[in-house]
This record gives sequence, C-alpha cells and structure tokens, in this order.
Amino acid sequence: MIMVELRELQKRLYEFDERRGWNKFPASQVFTHLIEELGEISRYITTEEGYKVVGLGHEKPQENQIGREFAQVFSLFMQLANHFDVDLETAVLRELEIMEKRFPADAWTKYMDT
Repeated sequence: MIMVELRELQKRLYEFDERRGWNKFPASQVFTHLIEELGEISRYITTEEGYKVVGLGHEKPQENQIGREFAQVFSLFMQLANHFDVDLETAVLRELEIMEKRFPADAWTKYMDT
C-alpha cells in the first residue's frame, strides 16, 4: 500500500487536473459535479439500508462501485479546495484542534453511552 500525505495528494490531484485543463472549470460546475457524485453514494446507502427497495422501482448499485464514488467525490472536493487555494492538510488539522476543545471526548462518550 502506498502512503501519501494529504498535502502531496492535493498537489498531485492539482497537477492531474492542470494537465487536462480541468483546473479552468468554474467552481460552480465542479460543485455541481460533486453533488452529483454524492448522489451516487446516497443511492448506494438508501438501497443498502432498504429505503429504496431493489426490484420495486430501484436497481442495486454495483458492489465494487462505492469505492470509486468516494474517490470521485474526494477528487472533486480537492479540485474545489485547489480552486480556492485552501491547503486542506492545514485546514483540517486546525479544525480538528477547534473540535477537540468544542466537543470533549469524555462528555460525548457519556452522552453516546446513555
């Protein structure tokens, strides 16, 4: 398994998009595409949980497709972050620090166990 740091992955995805000219797409179009791909994950979840019944108007998503859908969502999310010059590694680490203070683990563990 190849391990890649988030910052390096973000850079690689930017270079991938740049070589194809995809970095020129407006953020609104990338965002719309992201929502479309999230919808594919939603379809997988709603059929897996039985909300949408396979055979009663709905088809079962391909089993091996869910990983690809997550990867597509992640890639489009990165493309948006790159569009706005957001260093996701730094942003996520900063947000994690804020969330650790805002949502103490011990308090949440007690709440979730009740």
